[in-house]
This record gives sequence, C-alpha cells and structure tokens, in this order.
Amino acid sequence: MALNSTTSAQTSKPLSPIALCHVVLRTTPEGYERLVDFYLTLLGAKITHKSHRLAFLSYDYEHHRLAIIADPTSHRRKPEGPQVGLHHVAFGFETLKDLATSYEQKKAAGILPAWCVNHGMSTSMYYEDPDGNEIEFQVDNYDTVQEAVDFMASKEFEENPVGVDYDADDFVRRVKSGEDEKSIKARPNIGFRDRK
Repeated sequence: MALNSTTSAQTSKPLSPIALCHVVLRTTPEGYERLVDFYLTLLGAKITHKSHRLAFLSYDYEHHRLAIIADPTSHRRKPEGPQVGLHHVAFGFETLKDLATSYEQKKAAGILPAWCVNHGMSTSMYYEDPDGNEIEFQVDNYDTVQEAVDFMASKEFEENPVGVDYDADDFVRRVKSGEDEKSIKARPNIGFRDRK
C-alpha cells in the first residue's frame, strides 16, 4: 500500500454495532439477592444462570439481557446528590396498554415508578432499583423515528427537553377508558423546563 493512500477504514463512517445486547450491574454481596429478585419482577425475567456471585437474566430470545455481579470490593453509592456514570437504561413497550398493564403488575408487586413523564417522543415511567439505578419503561409517541427526530429538532423540545409529568393512575384510567392513543401521547406545551 502506498503511504499516501487511505483505507476504507479511514474514510468511511465507523462501523456501528447491530444491537445493545446486555447491561451488567455491580452490587454488594448483601444486596445481591434483593437486586436479582427486583429485576426478575420488574422485567418479568427468568434466570439463565446463577451462582453465589453472578446472575444472568433474560426476558426474550437472548441468553441474557442483564447480569448482576456481587462484588465484595464494591460499596453503596454516596447519598449526596447524583453520581457520575450511567444515568439510566430504557426498555420499550409496543403500546400504551402494555405500559399501563406493566405499571399495574409492578404496582401489585409493590414496585412504583419514581417518575412518570411524557418526553414528547416517548411516554415514560422511571423506576429505581434497590441500589438506586434508574430504569425507564417507555412507549414511542410517534409512528416513525423521523417524526420523533423532527420533534426533537423543534423549538418546543429545545425549550423543554425534559417533558411533562403525569399521574400513573390517571394514565391507566385514560388508557382503559378507550381514549385515543394519539390523544394520550400528545405532550402538553408547558413552556421552559430544563430539569426534572
């Protein structure tokens, strides 16, 4: 190869992965069983492998979507303010009815969302696990990705990239009433908001 020539690796877009395959959480040995049980309930998952310090969980066709490690060198998060690192992991549902059903199932098991918000491009419920990690359950509000991207490029989203909070039980009532999904998904314009 000549010194002044370029390879396709130098000129083309970097190769993207085909999927986000799994997430791994580290916890203390004391919190291990509680965290495993929480995610079995939250995700409707099954254990594909479990030992005294490592569990693999799956809820679909993959061998695991979540792994939990009991690490004796780990420590609890400090209570003062948000920590640097991963903010949350999001899981998608097909319909608002599915999200409402999931909410009711989790509520019956004593797991309530910490925050319910219509971001505009998605209707979301955020949960916290026993270690304080955030998990988002969401439904896309638009029929196409391009419509969502267009909304995210709008003045309305620039003014409020956070969203509009909603009450989970009211959300379930609206879904069960047969109200049109487009109506429920429509985000009210409340003006400026840049924090939760």
